This record gives sequence, C-alpha cells and structure tokens, in this order.
Amino acid sequence: MTEPTKDQKIWQVVASIPAGCVASYGQVADMAGLGRQARYIGRALGKLPAGHSIPWYRVIRSDGQIAFPIGSEKHEVQAQSLREEGVEVIGGRVSMRRFGWRP
Repeated sequence: MTEPTKDQKIWQVVASIPAGCVASYGQVADMAGLGRQARYIGRALGKLPAGHSIPWYRVIRSDGQIAFPIGSEKHEVQAQSLREEGVEVIGGRVSMRRFGWRP
C-alpha cells in the first residue's frame, strides 16, 4: 500500500469534517500531519478533481473568516454551502466557538 500524498492526506481530513462544523486551515494541516503548513491547505483544496464530494467549504480561517473576498462568487458559494448545513455566516464570518470542529 502506497503512502497517501500530502494532498490526499489533506482531502481525507477535510472529508471527515462533519456537516454543520468548520475547521481552520491550521487545524487541517495539523491533523494531516503537516505541522504549520496551513497556507498549503488552500492550494491542495484548489486541486480537487471535478465531481469530487469533499466538503472544501467547511475550511475557513482560524478567526472564522471565509478566505475568499466578500462579494466574490467563491465567497458566495462557500457561505451558501455552510448555511445549507445550518452554519451561521454573518459578515463573511463564522463563530469558531459555536461551529468549530472538535474531534
């Protein structure tokens, strides 16, 4: 069995975030065994293959902010996807205390 790639490890962690919860880029990096490589997480999520079912939108900044610029299409898609799962998004921000994933 081959060792999963860095991207695959990240995707596995993100796939395990439950509906209605969010995780920070840093938390995903830590859980994927990548230490302090939080900046890489967004790049790995950008490489997801078409038609995937990985809930990339559950990953946000540690301060609860959606990383995409407010008003951008990706920001709207992410905010809407979170709201559909019952996550409250106000001003592009999510309460990490209320919705943060604590595995």
